[in-house]
Order: sequence, then C-alpha cells, then structure tokens
Amino acid sequence: MEQKITKIEIITRPSKLDELKDALNDIGVLGMTVSQVYGCGLQKGHKEMFRGKEFDINLVPKIKVETVVCEVPVELVIETAQKVLKTGRFGDGKIFVYELNDAVRIRTGHRGVDAIKDIPGEKPDK
Repeated sequence: MEQKITKIEIITRPSKLDELKDALNDIGVLGMTVSQVYGCGLQKGHKEMFRGKEFDINLVPKIKVETVVCEVPVELVIETAQKVLKTGRFGDGKIFVYELNDAVRIRTGHRGVDAIKDIPGEKPDK
C-alpha cells in the first residue's frame, strides 16, 4: 500500500512558535514553513487608542506553520499541537489537514513520498 502524503497547517499565536516547533521536532517533524499572517475569527479583533482616537483592529497577528508528513502519524501531530497550543481562550487557533496527491523534490526529481523523506547520508550545501 502506498503511503499517504498529508499537509498540516496550524494557525496560532506568535508567542507559541518556539514551543510548537520544539514539540513537533520531538515527534519527528523536522521540515516546516512558518509565515507571519493576519486574520480574524471569533475574536473579531480589538480596540486600540492612538492619539486620542479609538480604532478597531480587525486583523490579529498570527503565525501559520505548514508541514507535510508521510511517516509521522497525522493524529500524533494534531494531538501534539493541541497539547502545546491549547489555553482555553479565544485565539488558540485552528489546524487544517489536507491530503496531497503528489509532491516533487525539484533538485532530484523524486516524487511522492520520496520527495518528502530525508535522503540518508546526504547533507545540505553550506
């Protein structure tokens, strides 16, 4: 049976990035992409004062962590992220899970799971 390739996207508070990254590394998730993003959900933003005027800040700063897994169980990634990120307050974030059809490692042309896995003994150029 061919292994599935799954993309997991986690959107959460910027202050939780280091803790999340360490926890994911501990379970074997090594590759990830991190982006600074802005969004609104149930929080609906907040009000701030600037030069005596009140402003609605509708978009809240967040981080988006994206990773693709094929060997690490998806449920383990989700459970780990929830354990690290859950405060019980609005703004803890969301986790989205996508099944991918294919992946291509541009440098080697490897496809599918082979494009995701590390190549034993190979080290990146410095």
